[in-house]
Amino acid sequence: MKTFILPVKAATAFVFLVLLASSCKKENNDNDNNTGGPGGGDSTGTTNCTAKKADAENIAIFPADNAWNKDISQSPVDPYNSQIIAALGSYSVKADFGSGLWEGGPIGIPYVVVCGSQTKYPVTFRANSTDKNYGNESDPGPYAIPLNAPIEGNGVGDKHVIAVDKENRILYELYNATVNNNRWEASSGAIFDLKTNALRTEGWTSADAAGLPIFPGLVRYDEIVKGEIDHPIRFTLTKPNVKPAYIAPARHLVNSTGGQYSLPFGARIRLKSSFDISSYSATNQVILKAMKKYGLILADIGSNLYITGAPDERWNNDDLQQLGKVKGSDFEVVKFN
Repeated sequence: MKTFILPVKAATAFVFLVLLASSCKKENNDNDNNTGGPGGGDSTGTTNCTAKKADAENIAIFPADNAWNKDISQSPVDPYNSQIIAALGSYSVKADFGSGLWEGGPIGIPYVVVCGSQTKYPVTFRANSTDKNYGNESDPGPYAIPLNAPIEGNGVGDKHVIAVDKENRILYELYNATVNNNRWEASSGAIFDLKTNALRTEGWTSADAAGLPIFPGLVRYDEIVKGEIDHPIRFTLTKPNVKPAYIAPARHLVNSTGGQYSLPFGARIRLKSSFDISSYSATNQVILKAMKKYGLILADIGSNLYITGAPDERWNNDDLQQLGKVKGSDFEVVKFN
């Protein structure tokens, strides 16, 4: 390695410039609203744009006529509603999100909001001890997901990673993701243009088993602040309760074992209009109203009637537990047969 000796004046100027640069960088990183702040994007980005998690509530998530924006409160009930609900009736709703930590990781699926000039990174699709390689059903990228974006479960479990480009309205999602040097590795990934109604290729998965986007179905605290959840809520069921099939907007099935009287991926159930929500907190009433108007959308295999949201320190976990009073028998199936 070559060694260079600077003259005294040059060395003094060099030290001054280094100190000045360090000071500027610290000021930028201390700003909670920049792309490296909480809920933001990449602290190594090259833009003055700022991004906060709340910004995601100010953009249109798919066109107005998209299935994700459809009010299903008046849609017909499925002819097999009674049989399907009979199998789900004893289960309780569980809010699979909250504040604090559970087994060392934030509770829920995290996301970041980024600017349009966010650096894009390559993704290597691979198998590992968690799951297989679904690269042949994944969008190749690159993905505008900061390398410091939070990974679900702090890298344990499904390890979803999500970034929302608020300027270009593009959604980037990875499943079973890890960072390796200056690139992402994952089992699968999907890029969704939130400006269109385009579906994924027939039979393709996404970062979710059903081939659906994850972010549009998350319960997010900033929606509570806004006073309305205007989309269906992502939920899971165990394999025996899921038919090995899918309906739009889902695009993918798994080797589940549900029979004729079970739900396929993409199916919706809604809270009965007669269900009395008056005794619930204001926060939970926002969630329950969404269950009546937009319903729950089946997106993955998991615990029965677990609804998915994003972690946030503003959630009151004890209050969210009150949603457990809602049973499967309080729902009805939106017609799909």
